[in-house]
Amino acid sequence: MERATPPRRPGRGGTMGETGKVVTMSHETPASDRPLTTALAEAAGMAGHAPSVHNTQPWHWAVLPDALELRLVRERHLSVMDPEGRLLVVSCGAALHHARVALAAEGWTPVVERLPDPSQPDLLARLTGFKPTGADADAMRTVQCMQVRHTDRRPVSDEPIPTAVLSEIDRAATREGVNLQVLDDDQKIELAAAAQRAAEVEKGSPDLLEELAYWTSRAAAGTGLPPEVLPERAPETTVPARDFGPGTLPVGEGHDRAARYAILWGTDDEPDSWLHAGEAISAAWLTATRHGVSLVPLSGVVEVDSTRQTLRQMLSGLGFPYISMRLGLADPTQAGPPHTPRLETAQTVDTSAVRGQLS
Repeated sequence: MERATPPRRPGRGGTMGETGKVVTMSHETPASDRPLTTALAEAAGMAGHAPSVHNTQPWHWAVLPDALELRLVRERHLSVMDPEGRLLVVSCGAALHHARVALAAEGWTPVVERLPDPSQPDLLARLTGFKPTGADADAMRTVQCMQVRHTDRRPVSDEPIPTAVLSEIDRAATREGVNLQVLDDDQKIELAAAAQRAAEVEKGSPDLLEELAYWTSRAAAGTGLPPEVLPERAPETTVPARDFGPGTLPVGEGHDRAARYAILWGTDDEPDSWLHAGEAISAAWLTATRHGVSLVPLSGVVEVDSTRQTLRQMLSGLGFPYISMRLGLADPTQAGPPHTPRLETAQTVDTSAVRGQLS
């Protein structure tokens, strides 16, 4: 998805937005001196930077006087590609992690209730019990990474990722309650073969191709993948990525021989574990961004039953794969692609319950 570029240093009290302008944040004001509802609304808005499958942004937030609720939006569900809703929930989990980090940067620590009401399956999380804990400097740096993180599907550089950086990315994911298995060379070849098989299966589905075409023509509506973020031709990669059709993003002559591949997995295959997986990929991706590492999720191989089973075998049957990914140092000779479009905050955040309480 998005090429990770180290965040530029902002001015005091601000972070760098996509246009290069300083976006004012309020971290210098103690959390206890600002309305909680303001912090909740800002965190929900910041969650809009989260990655999502095909940039569907399938989340909706409700800001309440003492809580923040996350619901999935079924109208932005890829029902052909993802019938069980795994990637739908994973995407929402990434937004949940973004909101949690934004709250920490503002100095608030919530209690997170995941899937709190069985009678409301679309209610994925409720954040309550907020405690003012003081602004978290590490979280503030991570918020900066949210605004520069993006997907670059082109080959990475020939320089390998330092072992210490790869370990830090691993720890960031596992802190969210899932596992990250970095593949060895033999497993990388297995993953490549499985990805190729998955691509062949999906190319044989007219309904899936129609769904894919729809989400690569939605940029004007604030979602989807516009041509300028998609490679102009298939890049030279060990593991084939999804064929979105021709884009306009220039591709150099490089390869991804120095890239590492990994599988994010857990011991359960239920909505709460999918939610944790989304939080984990967000944590891993933002950590990668901080270190100039490009992370590209490879979802195709988990969408097809037979190739998802191949990944289970690669995990020795110990767990369930949620998504695979490519990691590599961003190619310094290539300018990063533009960011994907985003929905307006008013389309994803409902503040009607706290009107008059926001400052």
